[in-house]
Amino acid sequence: MATLELRNVNKSYGKGLPDTLKNIELKINDGEFLILVGPSGCGKSTLMNCIAGLETISGGAILVDDADISGMSPKDRDIAMVFQSYALYPTMNVRDNIAFGLKIRKMSAEAIEEEVARVAKLLQIEHLLTRKPGQLSGGQQQRVAMGRALARRPKIYLFDEPLSNLDAKLRVEMRTEMKLMHQRLKTTTVYVTHDQIEAMTLGDKVAVMKDGIIQQFGTPKQIYNDPANLFVASFIGSPPMNFIPLRLQRREGRLLALLDSGQARCELPLGMQDAGLEDRDVIVGIRAEQIVLAPAEPNGLPTIRAEAQVIEPTGPDTLVFVNLNGSKVCCRMAPDDAPLVGQSLNLQFDPAKVLLFDANTGERLGAMSSPQTHGRADNVAQFKGR
Repeated sequence: MATLELRNVNKSYGKGLPDTLKNIELKINDGEFLILVGPSGCGKSTLMNCIAGLETISGGAILVDDADISGMSPKDRDIAMVFQSYALYPTMNVRDNIAFGLKIRKMSAEAIEEEVARVAKLLQIEHLLTRKPGQLSGGQQQRVAMGRALARRPKIYLFDEPLSNLDAKLRVEMRTEMKLMHQRLKTTTVYVTHDQIEAMTLGDKVAVMKDGIIQQFGTPKQIYNDPANLFVASFIGSPPMNFIPLRLQRREGRLLALLDSGQARCELPLGMQDAGLEDRDVIVGIRAEQIVLAPAEPNGLPTIRAEAQVIEPTGPDTLVFVNLNGSKVCCRMAPDDAPLVGQSLNLQFDPAKVLLFDANTGERLGAMSSPQTHGRADNVAQFKGR
């Protein structure tokens, strides 16, 4: 086990070309599980390859246990990597695939057999040891690839989208298996994915990436509840956060967001007192589970009457879509509370849960401080193109 730190890491593929990685700053503690998440092409796999030594960095430093490994060859870094394609040797059976790296390190036959048996038991693949990769399912191949990495007992494990080739049901099962495995082994792990559900469920820490920049770094709870900018807020969460463009107004010293459903209007008071925010274009963000049915007895929270336009049952929840200020807004309800299409609902908001973003820059307004954030104006362009 080990600590991992990236200090101002940059990666460029040539003069005149934009940097693929830009000033990456990260640190995870011994035994932590770090998720690198972001859309395709954001640089997360490149960053993983730089940690493994498969690609050289253009600037900065990569440290393991405070020792700079930036110039070391991959074999000297004591890091094991599981690739998206699994990269199993097709002519070798499962036992030999797991043992291959141990034989390269010239371990004794007895020690190799003991280690293969340990890993096979851990991953529950003891009955597969004599089979070849072509005789295995996708989930079984994934376990073998993990077993080959586990057998080395490295300081750090790297996983590059290891579940992306599996079907939806098997992905959920293997996600649980990976979490249980990490809880048992407590080995420092870096995991790349574009799936934000994997990021939220697996990681101790999450780094959200876009265009080679870490937009935010923190715990899953911080990323979800306190997003640094519009991109992070839109990328993390299922269903995605609702966004309502509008202009703030001030009345009797209070900032208000005025909501209009076509059936009724609602004044949503905001706790912010910042001067200059009134008459300013903002984007109001609120998650689906934070828009609830109003109770029969008024409780003082703002409510609005709106028509249910689309109903999407998901099993444990029902997603109900209404229109507010010309924007489609999703509400998450219990199945027994779900309305019919066309039915009017009394919806309630908790102003303390409402987030505000600058409509021009995408920056969070009144955001809490977080370990690492980088707001970018092109986050707004992406939102407007949705």
